[in-house]
Formats: sequence, structure tokens, C-alpha cells
Amino acid sequence: MDANTRRYTVTGMTCAHCAAAVTEEVSAVAGVESVEVSVDAGTVLVRGSGVSDDAVRAAVDEAGYMVV
Repeated sequence: MDANTRRYTVTGMTCAHCAAAVTEEVSAVAGVESVEVSVDAGTVLVRGSGVSDDAVRAAVDEAGYMVV
């Protein structure tokens, strides 16, 4: 992973709807260029520059899940 890519472990995601909700919320964070959600692995891969970890955590929380 490069400096513009971060991986987050997210609990509670179980289906495609979960992935879509997380993708939608995290995509709205300033600086985010792309979001890849793996429900099976429980991870969210975020690419972008100047992305705030706190903003990503808040977006995941808004979608109803939690970054661990």
C-alpha cells in the first residue's frame, strides 16, 4: 500500500447492503478517490489524498458500523 491508501477493519458488515452503505458514506469524505469494501474480510480500503482517519471513522459510524 502506498501513502494514499489506508485499510480499516470494520465490524458488523454482513451483506452487499452493508458494503453499499459503507461505500456511500466513506465516498463522501473529503479527499477520498475510491473505496473498496470486503464484507468477507471485514475491511475497507480507502484511496485518496489528505483523508482524515477521524472522518472515515465517523462515516463508517454514520453507516451503522464501527472501525476497530
